[in-house]
Amino acid sequence: MSATAVLRRGGVGLLGCVAGVALANNYAVQPALGDVARDTGSSTAAIGLVTTAALAGCIAGFALLLPLADRAAPRRLVAGQLVLLSAGLLLAASAHGLGALLVAYVVIGAGASVSAMASTIAGRGVPAGRRGAAVAVVAAGMSAGILLSRLVGGALADAFGWRGMLLCFAGLVLACAAGAWLRLPDERPAPGGGYLATLTALPGSLRRHRTLRRAVLTGSLWYFAFSLVWVALTVRLAQPPYGLDAAAIGLYSLAGALGFAALPVAGRLGDRFGPRAVICASMAAAAAGAALLCTGLDRPAVTAAGLALVDAGCFTAQAANQTRILAIDPARSGSLSGVYLLLYFLAGVVGSALAAPLIESGGWPAASAAVLGALAAAGLLALRKGPS
Repeated sequence: MSATAVLRRGGVGLLGCVAGVALANNYAVQPALGDVARDTGSSTAAIGLVTTAALAGCIAGFALLLPLADRAAPRRLVAGQLVLLSAGLLLAASAHGLGALLVAYVVIGAGASVSAMASTIAGRGVPAGRRGAAVAVVAAGMSAGILLSRLVGGALADAFGWRGMLLCFAGLVLACAAGAWLRLPDERPAPGGGYLATLTALPGSLRRHRTLRRAVLTGSLWYFAFSLVWVALTVRLAQPPYGLDAAAIGLYSLAGALGFAALPVAGRLGDRFGPRAVICASMAAAAAGAALLCTGLDRPAVTAAGLALVDAGCFTAQAANQTRILAIDPARSGSLSGVYLLLYFLAGVVGSALAAPLIESGGWPAASAAVLGALAAAGLLALRKGPS
């Protein structure tokens, strides 16, 4: 597919569904991890590695599979990766030990990275003037997948058991694969060198493209903040004097609905005013939300409002950031997005890892201040003039 080829009618919406369904599989099992631990004879601490395995697989997918978007036909690539994802789900559903389960979730994470591939294909499969809106549709699908995954996964696990839940998701993934095979283009991009040569050239992309460096730095700051705030919130609300259980803490995730609702509007604004304007406005909203969180956790309504603004700001900024990466070189957007997302997710890992130590050493004030500082820094970097 050439960089300017137009997707078939409904193609962008299909890619949004693919992204949401695929990414949901990284999180859907989390409410049932206690049952998984009992069935596989694993400790509670060890079963937490399932989430880490999914993240590791996703990062590997960004690094090794996303560059294929510049070389392979979208129909074959997306359908193939969804089949890989369904195979990982079937392996997980049949696992009787922790080792097999972790291998399965590395495969699931790698398959779920097709969500980023969907964004790349959508962004370069429409005219440049609609690129922001197309990327926002896929980003909305991704945020819906994250938002609803635990709710749907928990309900299906209650009804059919955790293995039955995974089988249900495998069937849904295969349905998406069939849709991708039927509706996505089958034309390959123009070849641009061998696959190994493409991989070895990825680090040099940061040196060559100033816009990519700025996108990586600003995006890493807000994803660091996003990851830190949610892990820190979970840790702190489980402690006295709050002592909330997992279900009560999980209700705070509904604040992410604001980010889902804001994405289509942000996409259209990005096409009209440019990604930089959207990122600046998004970081202002996210920083305002972090400021609310700095007032403490004693008022649930204020906490929910702060989380909603942080989520909305990070989600819409991410869609705008990916739009400007696509514009650097549409023919190499898969490779460039792979570099970006690899570093972006690593920043999230750092944020998640620092959350508990910050809570332990300085309590919620230290964690919320770190979140506000990272978001403010991202906003200041976005305000600097330069390539958008």
